[in-house]
Amino acid sequence: MTRSTIDRRAFLQGGASLGLAGLAPAWAQGQPAAAAAAAPVRGGTLTVLIDPEPPTLTTIAHSAGSSVLVSAKVTEGLLSYDFDLAPQPQLATAWAVSNDGLQYTFTLRRGVKWHDGRPFTSADVAHSIGLLKQYHPRGRATFSSVAEVRTPDEFTAVLVLTKPVPYLITALSASESPIVPRHLYESGRADANPANNAPIGTGPFIFKEWVRGSHVTYERNPNYWDAPRPYVDRLIVRFIPDAAARAAAIEKGEVHLSPGTPVPLGDVERLRARPNLVFEPNGYQYINSVSRVEFNLENPALQDLRVRQAIAHAINRQVVRKTVWYGQGTLIPGPVHPALKKFYVPDLPVLPYDLKQAEALLDAAGLARGRAGASLRLKLALVPIPNEGGQRTAEYLKQSLARIGVEVTINSQDFATYVRRIYADRAFDLHVSVMSNTFDPTVGIQRLYWSKNFKKGLPFSNGSGYSNPEVDRLLEAAAVEVDEGRRRQALTEFQHHIVRDLPDITLLAIDSYTIADRRVRGHTVSADGIAGNLAGAWIGT
Repeated sequence: MTRSTIDRRAFLQGGASLGLAGLAPAWAQGQPAAAAAAAPVRGGTLTVLIDPEPPTLTTIAHSAGSSVLVSAKVTEGLLSYDFDLAPQPQLATAWAVSNDGLQYTFTLRRGVKWHDGRPFTSADVAHSIGLLKQYHPRGRATFSSVAEVRTPDEFTAVLVLTKPVPYLITALSASESPIVPRHLYESGRADANPANNAPIGTGPFIFKEWVRGSHVTYERNPNYWDAPRPYVDRLIVRFIPDAAARAAAIEKGEVHLSPGTPVPLGDVERLRARPNLVFEPNGYQYINSVSRVEFNLENPALQDLRVRQAIAHAINRQVVRKTVWYGQGTLIPGPVHPALKKFYVPDLPVLPYDLKQAEALLDAAGLARGRAGASLRLKLALVPIPNEGGQRTAEYLKQSLARIGVEVTINSQDFATYVRRIYADRAFDLHVSVMSNTFDPTVGIQRLYWSKNFKKGLPFSNGSGYSNPEVDRLLEAAAVEVDEGRRRQALTEFQHHIVRDLPDITLLAIDSYTIADRRVRGHTVSADGIAGNLAGAWIGT
């Protein structure tokens, strides 16, 4: 490979120049300069609250949100990412992408050892990419074009692709694409490996014990490559299933870090006022969430665009944000979260709240209110995601749509039943969901609108059954386009199609916070926040 071939994106930079030294830590925002500049303090036990309890402790074959939050403490990735999703070094110290987008070359960090003392090499990287391609729910697609991983020496790994994957350079974080030890994963199925629940990695913390239903304990790795990190002696991850108990533990200082705003929405402002707590908004750029209402387009009435438009006109988005979500979100016009800055289109047309227009559209669609003052036009079954925001949104829609003669029945259930009802049984008309855009539209958004992703039983996919050949073409073009401008244009056109066709209605980008004890510093320094390795976290006074 020639120098001209690998300079296209200027990714060949040394680890020092790509480090986090010039990045203002998120925890320093709004704090006195002296506190931000204070030297880290060694020692102590850091406690993190996570709900629900993770199904596994390693994400080599899983993408459950709670597993994502713990995996990177032990197993690391090739790269980390700043708040703008620009790559930073982790197990790779330098990297390059060929002009045609078909080769990714990584220079690996030297002197790194697994927690059992074995050396980390390029063979571990090659084997891990193969496992992600075979077993990981998103990795199956992300790495599907990887034909081979060449290892010319112990500290070089070259990913060779059959077609360009422009988002691949953003998919290599520890929580999304962990590197695991080949010597422990050489045989058997990766999704059933005992090491998933007693992990061995290269990270700042060493797994000690998992007490089911209670906590996981990690201890400081004294041989971590990024000395003197980590600063704390012990990391404890607690599981508290009751929402009120979580709020109480946070308020009393029994836990130090609580990601994903794990408290009732009505408690947010009260807790925000507590002098011992800080609400950190950063650290959610890598996995970001939107609230949406999805239509089942197999329902004949909902196949009529006028009916979907009428429902959109009956939704007062400001009320949804202020009342349903207690102001914890930002109204957005389309399917892309503002955190994906390169692809977000802020001026997409939005159908305004207008009950008269909604009534007129239903009349035009042949759904008259009936004779003798009958008010009912249509009956719809609504299934909300089983969380507070989903349930409250469903209750609002029931009241709002009743005003235009649409009767809504809310069907609530546990999470497993909810997933089956939407994606396998197809037993719904309206679906209130919360979906992650992830770190790139091809990974997090395409799955929701691509006609080839409408498959019975496939969770978190194209639940509406939406099909538009031009949308398919734009999504497929964006998935392989290496020119950033053309890729952005394709995804812009895609968004315009979605707001015209209305297979769903995106309501808002949900605010997510890490509720942190004010004494804890250095916890949010990358786009994945608490899902990062917490090597730089320390407890002050």
